[in-house]
Amino acid sequence: MSAETVEIIDPGLQTTVQAWPGRLGLRAFGHAASGPMDHVSFRAANALVGNKPGAPGLEVPMIDLSIALLHDTQVAVTGPDGVRLLHNDTEAPMWETLDVRAGDVLTTVNTNGPGFRVYVAVAGGIDVPEVLGSAATSLVSGIGGVEGRALGRGDLLRCHGGPKVARRRLPESMRPRFTTDWEVEVIQGPHGQPDFLTAEDWETLTGTTWRVDLNSDRIGTRLHPHRFTWTRSDAGVWGGHPSNLLDTSYPAGGVLANGDVLTILGADSNTSGGFAVVATVPRCGLWKVGQVRPGRDRLRFREVTYDEARALNGRVDFSIDPARMTGKG
Repeated sequence: MSAETVEIIDPGLQTTVQAWPGRLGLRAFGHAASGPMDHVSFRAANALVGNKPGAPGLEVPMIDLSIALLHDTQVAVTGPDGVRLLHNDTEAPMWETLDVRAGDVLTTVNTNGPGFRVYVAVAGGIDVPEVLGSAATSLVSGIGGVEGRALGRGDLLRCHGGPKVARRRLPESMRPRFTTDWEVEVIQGPHGQPDFLTAEDWETLTGTTWRVDLNSDRIGTRLHPHRFTWTRSDAGVWGGHPSNLLDTSYPAGGVLANGDVLTILGADSNTSGGFAVVATVPRCGLWKVGQVRPGRDRLRFREVTYDEARALNGRVDFSIDPARMTGKG
């Protein structure tokens, strides 16, 4: 075991090793990209310790985690407002570089405020093998990360180690905003109006406040049921429900109409199937989907054009550029 090691004391609900942007180019072969659900917080954590944006780090749903650092290093923890970060039982700031010594313990505490996931980056990144081009954990495929599984108590994670950087802080004005009522950008289609949805259906989709179902995870974020009018009464030879079609590929971030239930496809989602994808969440909105809390939060969709989505993607990238980070101590 390398001297640069992190020990998992309490893994929380389903902590995994993730890497950004995951396994690209494999959707045609049935592999979703995986990677962090909130890529903004993940990339920011890496930037704060001087890592490349996609270096392997920890994704922690439901916030709670406790780890011991077994070597002198730097770490950063990012995520929702109100989360308590304890460094050896002393309050410590998030969204900043933290200097830690061998034997120090970091604990994140869920305060039931806005948001759902926190991210932990260690200088140099976590040393796990790449599988199919990425170190990201896919719980569905059972590959990547540590044996393709969620972390357990007592796991020891090797780290690459890296040079110490001047302490950094992402200003509050540049950090993502967390809430319990989200506005999520969508582009219409590929199965939108007029072939599948009526104009009134689209107005309903973008005008409704959707409740996030408790049965949501990295595979998909389910919303409360709703019966659209649709432009046809059934799918003919494709199936009995108007949302049915012959098997087709699903885009990352697709809003899938599984009968009368909308599901936003997540990082570990199916890559194809027989249901209409009525809208698609672009990259600028996907981090929000990664932070909605199942069973509590609500969201509304806001239609944007392709060009608007590209501009918003650029704005997100700008906000977590290391050049925007100020010196700290």
